[in-house]
Amino acid sequence: MGKLLLLLVFVPCCLCETLQNKEGSGDEEQLNVVNPRTFLGNLFTESSAVLNGTPAPSVPPALKPPNNSTSEYLRGALSTRVIPVVYLLLVAVGIPANVAILCTLATKVRKVSSAILYCSLAVSDLFLLLSLLFKAHYHLHGNHWALGEAACRVVTACFYGNLYCSAQTLACISIKRYLAIVHPFRYKSLPKRALTAWVSVALWGVFTAAMVPVLLVRQSYRVPDGATERITCHDVLPLNQDSHVFLLYYNLFLTVFGLLLPLAVTAVCYARIVSELNRTHHDWALYIRASSLVFLIFLLCFTPAGLLHFLHYVQLFASGTDGLYVHFKAAVCLCCLHACLDPFLFVLMSRSTGSSLRFRPFKGTLSLSV
Repeated sequence: MGKLLLLLVFVPCCLCETLQNKEGSGDEEQLNVVNPRTFLGNLFTESSAVLNGTPAPSVPPALKPPNNSTSEYLRGALSTRVIPVVYLLLVAVGIPANVAILCTLATKVRKVSSAILYCSLAVSDLFLLLSLLFKAHYHLHGNHWALGEAACRVVTACFYGNLYCSAQTLACISIKRYLAIVHPFRYKSLPKRALTAWVSVALWGVFTAAMVPVLLVRQSYRVPDGATERITCHDVLPLNQDSHVFLLYYNLFLTVFGLLLPLAVTAVCYARIVSELNRTHHDWALYIRASSLVFLIFLLCFTPAGLLHFLHYVQLFASGTDGLYVHFKAAVCLCCLHACLDPFLFVLMSRSTGSSLRFRPFKGTLSLSV
């Protein structure tokens, strides 16, 4: 696992540094590739970077927002105060909680198959929360990115890749619980350790590969705003370039596969779980209430961002407008909230099954069975 995490961090950084060094000689070609999860921006033709009469290939190209709503968002209280404060609060709570879960899974494991999925979820949440530190720094400095193009690409890929990976891992956990409760005999015959291990590796591989286009596309641009000139990271991009149609389809697919599909799978699984437990003669009221709460929190966290993400892409494709992006940015805070809540929901579900595992950071008796 340690070697895998090292590769996930080291390889993208090296790739982005190489691409950044080539951008000075290939700006025209690079600017034809865009990522449409942003505000629209019109590219300045003179933006091939001349600063004070001196060629400056490292200076990002300039974009002019086509409307005032983009500038209002970039300098408004929502993006410069509310969002970064929420991010920092989530980091302060979520990182220690996820580290505690990882320490517990590493030292006291009874059900290896469950531990693999929970460990994968905790690692994904940790990467997501760590990326929030850099995003909070960006927002608190007036949406000005001062860490370079390579860092912008890596942070953007880490943020969205682990957002999708967390949602898919939660869907896999719900499938595992569904099989254990609704189809117990079939579940018992499955090679659970090998299956969950391969599923976790596949999820990491798929979403690492899915973020490669983000690493290959310029994410930072200069945005003049009166006397102020800020460098945005992923927020304002030239979406009127020739290649944006392909990337719209690509990101629409990622939204459906990474957010909306896990929502549908989780909804079906938890509905069947609750229905099956209500038909038994045993008292499963505590587990039903815990499952219902976990599912409700999952819906509240992921549904707004998933739907707004999808509608934002549809709106860009249909009319070229970006009015939903501000609402999507606010909804993303709810997705990040789930990365903070996952360790506590793990404790809640474990307690509801009445186990014999002692969990030191949270006083109580827990189970890793489902």
